[in-house]
Amino acid sequence: MRSHQSLRALIGSMAILLAAACSKGEAPKPAAETGPAPAASAAHKDIKIAVVTHGQASDTFWSVVKNGVENAAKDTGVSVTYNSPQTFDMVAMSRLIDAEVAKKPDGLVVSIPDANALGQSIKNAVAAGIPVISINSGSDAYRQLGVLMHVGQTEYEAGFGGGEKMAAAGVKNALCVNHEVGNSSLDLRCKGFLDAITKAGGTGKVLAVNAADPTDSQQKVTAAVGEGVDGIMTLGPLGSRAALAALKQGGKLGKVKLGTFDLTPDVLSGIKDGELEFAIDQQQYLQGYLPIVLLAQYKQFGVLPAGGILPTGPGFVTKENAAQVIELSKKGIR
Repeated sequence: MRSHQSLRALIGSMAILLAAACSKGEAPKPAAETGPAPAASAAHKDIKIAVVTHGQASDTFWSVVKNGVENAAKDTGVSVTYNSPQTFDMVAMSRLIDAEVAKKPDGLVVSIPDANALGQSIKNAVAAGIPVISINSGSDAYRQLGVLMHVGQTEYEAGFGGGEKMAAAGVKNALCVNHEVGNSSLDLRCKGFLDAITKAGGTGKVLAVNAADPTDSQQKVTAAVGEGVDGIMTLGPLGSRAALAALKQGGKLGKVKLGTFDLTPDVLSGIKDGELEFAIDQQQYLQGYLPIVLLAQYKQFGVLPAGGILPTGPGFVTKENAAQVIELSKKGIR
């Protein structure tokens, strides 16, 4: 994705994705509502963009997001910084946003797992005249905070799709494992998943675990599975790792269906080996790549796709297509 040809192809695909979003009822916002166009920059190298997310680059999921950010910076020639708190800490994240806003970047990219906790910091950026694009989490809150657009997936719909897939596989008593309580996007995933299970005639509940304590997470999943659970949906690789370990230890592997959100090498290997039914893919590489390209163009030319959600997911990775995705994951793209 580092050649000018591939960059043009990617930007073209962005238009297609936005058109798809609009076709699903997301009405385009008139350009006038995005505010006055900024003065064009003399060169991309003078453009500075700050990225602050709730996910650490050491996390295999977020390392792919960071790869997207860095590759976009190379392709466009802009200067980019990437910051995140050491743990899921909204106070620390809001301080990181404030620190970047104080430096007056030409653009800001943020994830919004908790709009209440981060809202004021994001509004301060907007009030300072800094264009903001949200990624990954925040599809339900970006508009009210003055954010230009969101790059990611609509979490409720993604969860609902996962629930439909589980129900089709015969799951009647489901568990939704939430490894990051307080993240509104994860709450929406669970709600969508359980609504789909209920609609199909099944039942289910949410199990809260602590991502920072994998042993405790595994023990909680083991105890919950003993209550007759026949299907588990985890909301990310940290949860799927604990759930898979619990199923293996309890002799439930293959008897309890397991699906997850998001891709890591471990998740992909598990799908290929038949240990997981599927993973819901939101193409996190694009969540890092696209907003850098968009903000660079916005700063230089004042152009931006009409407001709304630029969808990068959801899609499904199953045993049928896992091998292809594994090859891309080796390159840090999936």
